[in-house]
Amino acid sequence: MRRAALALLAKNISPPNLSLMQDEGFTAGRIKTEVLSGLTVALALVPEAVAFAFVAGVHPLVGLYAAFLVGLVTALIGGRPGMISGATGALAVVMVALVAQHGVEYLFATVVLMGILQVIAGAMHWGKFIRLVPHPVMLGFVNGLAIVIFLAQMTQFKVPGSMVSDGHGMSGGEWLSGMQLYTMLGLVVLTMAIIWLLPKLTKIIPAPLAGIGVTALVVIGFGIDVPTVGDMASIKGGLPSFHIPAVPFNFETFEIILPYAVILAAIGLIESLLTLNLVGEMTGKRGGASQECIAQGSANILTGFFGGMGGCAMIGQSMINVKSGGRTRIAGIAAALFLLLFIVAASPLIESIPLAALVGVMFMVVIGTFAWNSFKIMSKVPLTDAFVIVLVTVVTVMEDLAVAVVVGVIVSALAYAWQNARRIHAKSYTTPEGAKVYQVQGPLFFGSSEGFLELFDIEGDPSTVVVDFADSRVADQSALQAIEALSARYEEAGKTVQLRHLSRDCHELLTKAGHLMVDSDDDPEYEIAVDYSVKTGILGGH
Repeated sequence: MRRAALALLAKNISPPNLSLMQDEGFTAGRIKTEVLSGLTVALALVPEAVAFAFVAGVHPLVGLYAAFLVGLVTALIGGRPGMISGATGALAVVMVALVAQHGVEYLFATVVLMGILQVIAGAMHWGKFIRLVPHPVMLGFVNGLAIVIFLAQMTQFKVPGSMVSDGHGMSGGEWLSGMQLYTMLGLVVLTMAIIWLLPKLTKIIPAPLAGIGVTALVVIGFGIDVPTVGDMASIKGGLPSFHIPAVPFNFETFEIILPYAVILAAIGLIESLLTLNLVGEMTGKRGGASQECIAQGSANILTGFFGGMGGCAMIGQSMINVKSGGRTRIAGIAAALFLLLFIVAASPLIESIPLAALVGVMFMVVIGTFAWNSFKIMSKVPLTDAFVIVLVTVVTVMEDLAVAVVVGVIVSALAYAWQNARRIHAKSYTTPEGAKVYQVQGPLFFGSSEGFLELFDIEGDPSTVVVDFADSRVADQSALQAIEALSARYEEAGKTVQLRHLSRDCHELLTKAGHLMVDSDDDPEYEIAVDYSVKTGILGGH
């Protein structure tokens, strides 16, 4: 049942056609697809980077430079070709308080420290712990981020310039109404229709790029009055320049930026590594978690010294890239270079693109990202897994990704521990010599230690008791304590306990903990066990 349930969960984020996901080599057609995919991603990055800069309370160019630098470095040395990184909302909402209290220079210093922490995490191979994230948490993460991406697009339906900063980001603002709203919705639907229909006709050009291009031509050709990228902010600027953060280099500054750096580093790595897994499952290829940690850290260190707000992997843009055909590092590099080109030379052209076209692209990302089959499988997977999917989805939307993942992992771990705690039991029989043998079955750990002690009838047992661990496993210190307590109780009752069939690693665990010492009187409770092991050679040999 459990294996079938996991198969159902995996099915929800598996690609519909793996044959389309295979690399075709660096042929002319492949390079063209990669470059066009990068162009599509770059166009979608512009309003996102500007919006997240507004959320953090910094100049739009700070967000755009971050999108360029983080995107370029991670594309070059990241752990998963095909992933897109840049300025993200998950980080921006943490940065806003720092910027409001201490200014943007402290933000740059924090981003550098954030990057250093991420590089350390990669060097220590801490990225491997992403394997501990259960599949239901991954599914909840996907659904939650799909909803977050959808809600983030709602700000594009407000009158440009009407939103104000409330100290926690941009809020308020007047909603579009009347003909302007209907026109905006119509253009969004037009873009979505093109993205849906075009792949059925041709795959020469990425559907999202075609949707943006056609909608932009309609708006410009007919002179339709709708919000454009330029209405958000001007993206014109020069090349990013090297800049050491103008903050005092003392312990007080370190105390200010360290808490923010730790939180940003954790959020950035969690989102990046989960996106790494998701893209890997969609493309049928695994990525390097530790390499991705180092890449993200290196990118943020560089970004902090070049006036950027830092960033991490972006699931929305990564999905655009994958669905547009981007499979290699070329797409990510092209996206970063196109973005820089937009800033330096093509800002008037990019600023004329209607926001409705970009909203339509992101809406299609939402539709493609959300695991719609999760509604169908809720009754087929274990109740705990279904609960975790819903919980992680809700917490992602209401709080943030990092909190959601931590909560999901904790709940899954507690459920697993409880299920295993209930598995401890024992079969017993009496030998011809009159000794009673307990055959312990199930793992012995902190959750099952109390149940383990309840298995034994100390008063009613004969003078010799054998505890057989052939079908059990001593897992932690609580298990050691339980064995010690059991031995002490039998000793107080004047009875002898023998431990049998402990595995070699369990034997080593007991020995290292000082509970099982050969030829030692330090542990009288285990002296009989030691004697038994020495005489028979059973202990430690199973």
